[in-house]
Amino acid sequence: MKDNKTFEMIVKPIIVLSVICLIVSGLLAVTNNATLPVIEANNKKIADAARAEVLPEATSFSQVEYTDEIVTEVYKADNDAGFVITGKAKGYGGDLPVMIGIKADGTINLIKVMDNQETPGVGKKAQEPAFTDQFIGQADTGSVSTIGGATISSSAVIRVVDGAFAAYNTVKEG
Repeated sequence: MKDNKTFEMIVKPIIVLSVICLIVSGLLAVTNNATLPVIEANNKKIADAARAEVLPEATSFSQVEYTDEIVTEVYKADNDAGFVITGKAKGYGGDLPVMIGIKADGTINLIKVMDNQETPGVGKKAQEPAFTDQFIGQADTGSVSTIGGATISSSAVIRVVDGAFAAYNTVKEG
């Protein structure tokens, strides 16, 4: 009698919960497999839209193999309009991701500071046009000034752009 009561109170709930966990885990795996292609396609569409924003002359992009300490992605415009290079450097609030559109002549078309954790009102100034527009038309960062009070954030953006120029000079010849 005591063994039957132990089974009913301890072992049976463990078995039932284990079966429920197995079923739910299986359903989650099936759901993940079904939605993964949709999620990847959506992420690609969002990334292509961001690339088109910094290099609008491009018709489409192909990824180029190149990574280093700063540069995370390099995409070449299929119509030879230039390159879109993404990188990140340590800012005040953590990694500061930047996407740079470099035209075929080696000058910057546009830079876009991506989502980051920089301090609102101070470090976030590094993503405002008053700072980022300094890069447009430049072939280096020599004439770009940092932002007073946001030196760490603006210096991080400059480091990423310098890394993008290094990547551009490496991959431009194919």
